[in-house]
Order: sequence, then structure tokens, then C-alpha cells
Amino acid sequence: MNRNTTRSYQLFEEAQEFIPGGVNSPARAFQAVSETPRFIERADGAYIYDVDGNRYIDYIGSWGPMILGNNHPAVLKAVQEAIGRGLSYGAATEAEITMAKLVCELVPSVEMVRMVNSGTEATMSALRTARGYTGRNKIIKFEGCYHGHSDSLLVKAGSGLMNSGIPDSAGVPAGCASDTLTAKYNDFDSVEALFEENKGEIAALIIEPIAANMGVVLPDPAFLRQIREICDVNGTVLIADEVITGFRMGLDGAQGLLGMKPDLSTFGKIIGGGMPVGAYGGKREIMEMVAPCGPVYQAGTLSGNPVAMVAGIAQLTQLKTHPEIYTRINVMGGMLCDGLKEIISAAKAECIVNHFGSIGSLFFTGKPVTDYASAKTSDTAAYGRYFRHMLQSGVYFAPAQFEAMFLSNAHSEQNIKDTLEYAAQFFGV
Repeated sequence: MNRNTTRSYQLFEEAQEFIPGGVNSPARAFQAVSETPRFIERADGAYIYDVDGNRYIDYIGSWGPMILGNNHPAVLKAVQEAIGRGLSYGAATEAEITMAKLVCELVPSVEMVRMVNSGTEATMSALRTARGYTGRNKIIKFEGCYHGHSDSLLVKAGSGLMNSGIPDSAGVPAGCASDTLTAKYNDFDSVEALFEENKGEIAALIIEPIAANMGVVLPDPAFLRQIREICDVNGTVLIADEVITGFRMGLDGAQGLLGMKPDLSTFGKIIGGGMPVGAYGGKREIMEMVAPCGPVYQAGTLSGNPVAMVAGIAQLTQLKTHPEIYTRINVMGGMLCDGLKEIISAAKAECIVNHFGSIGSLFFTGKPVTDYASAKTSDTAAYGRYFRHMLQSGVYFAPAQFEAMFLSNAHSEQNIKDTLEYAAQFFGV
């Protein structure tokens, strides 16, 4: 299918004059797939529509938060009512309490929560809190796990940095990252070695319970148990980065499904129904270190924004009152990913599909993908060819090999069947 993209091309040319790279986030750049970004005009249900009038089945969902589908009526109604009362107050609101109570009710490990404006703010603030609580400076992260773009975390990060081939970011002083130690995902020996080499110095260990920023990489359950134990032994704060998985894998996130018990957790866009929002929370004794209770400073004029709060309350309430949504989207995720596996098998293609519930990734490699190193064996040029074929067919996947695809409750079985038909065409089966 030859789709007209004239207007998107024109807008991209104009955007490059005023915006670095023509985009406000590298994940939108389409550089990794040798294409030009599609400029989106609107979204509804399982679809997004570009400025040229093309419709696409949407497997990005604003990078995860549109779990109910785009433009869900309950979320839309809540936002419309809220904006009539004002966009921002810079003052306390009852909605902030409602949201905080809801998060604490749904996630057992969270006893107190602080709202922020993004996942990056959430992880940055959680780490500062852990440092303030322990009086230590060093942290452990994992190769390929992306926790936002704060200075200390841009060390062997995943997501956009993997796609662009940039191992670390320019502009980050060496001192900012000197206390960041990097371990291998699913490799406990690498974690144990860092604790041995830095006895009594590690404030926090931060991990994605299900990695989703080097593509979807599943954890070894024993590995998660071992890192909990070693953090306990060493008095280190265990932080679960659930910016992507929180409230998507289940009402209590990936930590609930995997039996993980973190000390702090971070959350992202899904708790705002797609509005700019994030949060971090956990044990009361740790969270009471945060100002104005304690000495760890963190603030934000738009934190707990009234519009974002009501959008998030509406979305989480829908998920809470209709838990069958999780069953459905997990079934749909299995239908899509198992279908891709069948196509790959029939084509005898060197590809791997990793998925958990409603998120997944298709890697163009014949090796099992269990960590950063194995993810990097993927043929990104082959993924680019696949992406372009699917985009022309009307399917909008992530414009990069090392991102996840997301299902929503708005996706239909026909959407999945159509997607698999186009994928089969690409693989020649």
C-alpha cells in the first residue's frame, strides 16, 4: 500500500529548522529505521491518524500509558471537567490525596507516594531519597536498563541510546556518573561482585522488574530473589522502576506478578492516563526523608497537576473496577506474539519474540535475548525493513529495534489478525 505522506515530510523539514533533529524526543526520530517521522493529528481507540489522513493500528500507545485505548471516554470526560476549573493552581488539591490513596491501596509495597512530572523525575528523586536515607553515594544499575535522562543514570542505558548507537551522553561530567556501578541483567554474580568491591557504600540498586528499554527482556525469578536478599544483607535500598510496567502488568505492577518486594518504586505516564506525570513511593520511613518532612529536597510547580490527577484517577479506577481488562489484553498480547512466533518458525527466520502479558518485542537475532549483550546482537537494519513494511501496511510499531510494543483494551482480534497477515507478507509465508 502506497500511503501519501507529503504533509509529514513537509512538517519534518520545517521542524528541523527549529527543533534539534526535528523532534522533542529521540524515540520519535525514525532515524533507527531510515524513515521520516509521521506527524500525528489525533488518536482514538486502537488507532492513530497522521496529518495526511493515514490510519494506523497503534502499538505504541504513547509508549505504554494508553492501556484503555486512545481517547478513552472516562478519561476524556474527567479531563474536560477538570480544565473547566483551571489548568494549574500551584497549590494542594483533594485529587492529589485521592490519587495517593489509590496508588498506596493498589501497590502493597507503597505506603507513601510523591507525585512528580515524569518518569525521569521519579527515578532521579527516588535515588536521591535512597542516598539521603542511607547516607551513602553509590548506586547499582543494569546494562540496557533506561531510567530516564538524569546525569547519573546515563551509563550503559537502553532505549534511545541503544537505537542511536550512543553508549553514553555528552555533557555528563565524569563526576556525576562516577558513583554509578553497572551490573549485567539476569547475572547475579556481577551484582555480588559490585557489592564485594564496594562494601558499605551502595545506597541503592535500581532495576526494571521486566526490562523494556532494550526491548522486552524477562527476568529470571531467582535473580530477582537474590537481589532482594543481597540488598537486605547490605542495607541497600531496592528500587523497582515500574515507569513502564506499573499498573500495566496488573494492578500491583510487575512486582506483584513476580513476587518482588521493593523498598521504593517509580511510576510513569500510566498513572496520568497519558498526561505528563510520574511518581515515586515506598516504605514510610524512607519517604519521610522527603521535604518538607525530611532533609531530601524535591519540588515541582506542576507536580500533582489537577488535570493530570483526575485523568490518572479515572484510568486507575477503570482498571480497578474492571480487572478483567488485564485478562483480555494479556490474551491479546499472547495472540499477537504467539502468532509472530508461528510466522517466524514457518519462515525459518532468525528472530526471537519476547513478551510478557501485553508488552513484547520482536528481535532480529537467532539468539535468546536475556540481557543487554544478547539484545545487541539484533540486526537493526532488518528491523528497519520490517518496520517500514508494517508502517506502509498501516501498523505503527516502535520506530526502533530496542523498544516495546504495547497492547490496549481497544485492540480487537481483527486488529491482531490484520497485523499478523502483514507480518506474514514481510516474512514471505
